[in-house]
Amino acid sequence: MTYDRLVCANCAAPVSEGRCPVCRANRERLQQESFLGGINPMALIALLAVLIAAVALLAHQTA
Repeated sequence: MTYDRLVCANCAAPVSEGRCPVCRANRERLQQESFLGGINPMALIALLAVLIAAVALLAHQTA
């Protein structure tokens, strides 16, 4: 999940804006935990499509 869609329970602002200390702490934690957390969903879909194409090409070459 990307943190740009999360809303802080402390200040009711988007976590990505980091308006309060809780937002900033959670934003930092999410950035450190997941290297794919900062990538937008379209980039993840594109990466998945490339991986599927590579596996299909490999399977076609070995058959």
